[in-house]
Amino acid sequence: MAENTTITQSKETKDLLILLAQTQKKCGFLSEETLANLARTLDMSLSDVYGVATFYSFLSTKPLGRHVIRVCKSLPCHYKDAAVIIESLEKTLGIKTGETTPDGRFSLELTNCIGACDKAPAILINDDVHGDLTVDRIPQILQAYK
Repeated sequence: MAENTTITQSKETKDLLILLAQTQKKCGFLSEETLANLARTLDMSLSDVYGVATFYSFLSTKPLGRHVIRVCKSLPCHYKDAAVIIESLEKTLGIKTGETTPDGRFSLELTNCIGACDKAPAILINDDVHGDLTVDRIPQILQAYK
């Protein structure tokens, strides 16, 4: 019996993740109202929905810029000087991680592995992977998104 409950919970979470991702793609972020509506629709507690929405780094409960820069903080990137890349991005953009530029163009986020360990250090801008990063390449990469 417990096995069936686990399977059902996994399916509910999978369905919730799909709905959260679709909603974020459409609306740009997951508002409190959106989370409450999903909780009612799926007959889940708001706490459970909020927990899933805030657990996954690719989901956001706050508005993000038009271009979201996700800096990989996994071990391969960390060992290949991701901290230097983060510092350079912050300086170039004039914001800290977790912030959005005043013009709404860029948001800078830290995330776990983006699947580009062979290209460490790496960042993901929207759906584009940029790897083997150096401080010198950052302005050129960002220029392509202006």
